[in-house]
Amino acid sequence: MGDTVNSSASTKERILTAAEALFAQRGFEGASLRQLTAAAGVNLAAVNYHFGSKDNLVEEVFKRRLDQLNARRLAALKQASGQAETDLEAVLDAFIRPALELSHEGGAGLFMRVLARAFAEHDDSLRKFLSDNYGHVMRQFTAEFARLLPQLSKEELYWRIDLVTGALTHAMSGFGIIQRKSDVSETIHREQTIAHLVRFSAAGLRAP
Repeated sequence: MGDTVNSSASTKERILTAAEALFAQRGFEGASLRQLTAAAGVNLAAVNYHFGSKDNLVEEVFKRRLDQLNARRLAALKQASGQAETDLEAVLDAFIRPALELSHEGGAGLFMRVLARAFAEHDDSLRKFLSDNYGHVMRQFTAEFARLLPQLSKEELYWRIDLVTGALTHAMSGFGIIQRKSDVSETIHREQTIAHLVRFSAAGLRAP
């Protein structure tokens, strides 16, 4: 029985990994179920059994990464926020660090391209899914930013947070012109990226 459960779980994971790579490369509309089954080495019945539909598969690709990311973010925010001595950099670190750490784990860097596709393709149902399931995380961070930056109007704060999120997504995608040097470890490069991004974001949020 245990082997059957593990086999089923590994098949589901294989489909999700193949789907993530395919969606990153071809987009949601451009990736067919036939291409997916070939890449995952499964038949269509396995995809239907585990996910039921392509839309459900797309959502599960997001859930696999975002559930983990947002659990880490909320834990970091809980530790950093709400204190009189809390500073903006600590809250930004709670927002930025988990995302950059996750992007270097288990091929999750590909996922950032999938996320970029979600917004580039203007998929309203997917945006609604992301808002319904993960919007509360952004609202908690926004509330803490608002507490620390009372001089900003709600509209101005939203503009700035959106730009910070865009900069983070860019950093996570690995498309930037600043690439890791061969003599610099992955960990050191990530810490440098976090430090630069926190400083840059804090300056943008505090700007008059």
